[in-house]
Amino acid sequence: MARYHIETYGCTANRGEGREIERALRDGGHHPADGPGEADVAILNTCTVVEKTERNMLDRAAELDAETPADLVVTGCMALAQGEQFAEAGVDAEVLHWDEVPEYVRNGECPTVTPDTDPVVEGVVGILPIARGCMSDCSYCITKHATGTVDSPSVEENVEKARALVHAGARELRVTGQDTGVYGWDEGERKLHVLLDRVCDIEGDFRVRVGMANPKGVHGIREELAGVFAANDELYNFLHVPVQSGSDDVLGEMRRQHQVSEFVEVVETFDEYLDEWTLATDFIVGFPTETDEDFQQTMALLRETRPEKINVTRFSKRPGTDAADMKGLGGTRKKERSKALTDLKMDVVGDAYEGMVGEERSVLVVEDGTDDSVVGYDRAYRQVAVPGAEREGVEPGDTVTVEVTGHNTVYALGELV
Repeated sequence: MARYHIETYGCTANRGEGREIERALRDGGHHPADGPGEADVAILNTCTVVEKTERNMLDRAAELDAETPADLVVTGCMALAQGEQFAEAGVDAEVLHWDEVPEYVRNGECPTVTPDTDPVVEGVVGILPIARGCMSDCSYCITKHATGTVDSPSVEENVEKARALVHAGARELRVTGQDTGVYGWDEGERKLHVLLDRVCDIEGDFRVRVGMANPKGVHGIREELAGVFAANDELYNFLHVPVQSGSDDVLGEMRRQHQVSEFVEVVETFDEYLDEWTLATDFIVGFPTETDEDFQQTMALLRETRPEKINVTRFSKRPGTDAADMKGLGGTRKKERSKALTDLKMDVVGDAYEGMVGEERSVLVVEDGTDDSVVGYDRAYRQVAVPGAEREGVEPGDTVTVEVTGHNTVYALGELV
């Protein structure tokens, strides 16, 4: 797991988001470092009230960039409103929306979502861990040592947990696990599609988001799973399938168990069953054996599949893993590849949100935003911020119709209809 250093500046809302980032990191098994020099990743949660504040943020980002030997992540208000200024100032940083930060820090490792498998309601969001552990043995991942092989409670047990969350007021259920796609594998049969179908039969008004599922686990049940998505309006049309590389050679060195063709077949199957859906995936750049040709294959895969949520991570060594003993690529090469992939990512994601402008969308509101805005998700789990909605009495748990009026590359902006 990673050691992190986080600094938050600005208003109460910003500090609340900073606490959410840190809570998610701790729940994922990560630990605070003694300072930026000891961290695997440094996180700057920025403010952008006045010009002086912006200068201070740029200065602090440059200082952190120099102080930390690993990655720098910039998030918060200035990152979203004026993210290009960091690159223009020569700061080498990943600019992310705050809720993307925990995924980025995960570095491609399976999440350790909660310390146990007890469900919990946070606001109107119910967290439903359906299993612990995974069936993978990735060469770069230290999480495996903490979680072990998959242990799947029965479908009936998980359905009862989901029902309890809905009865407790959850309007959105987030199905989580180290690898949801292998749920039931320890009992000889993958059952994610069976579980989701049963959860959607629960009486109530709610939606379900499926958490990370590795391509190998999904591939064998891709048609059954896509069919369940198509048949149940309760399911967000969203799937997070981390491919990590577009090169089969690199995937082999990573011991990822899947091949690129299997990932593509999963995407093609969901394209066939669903008119509109969101593909989320992860890429690790700069793996020790990654050649220029390997990296170009990754770029080509991103262009081909056009995922709308993309986590780009520069490879960093985790102690005790096999990949830690490999001779790594230079930091400059990793940074160059990360920048190229991130630039392409922003083009692809921006195109997806630009295509929403002018459309009406039904949005489930799940949290308060900054000032008087609210934040929610449409059927395809695309994030929509609605400024001024609190003044109209909208609160988390409400479903509203909005017209998409613009976007900020990684989320849409909407007005109430």
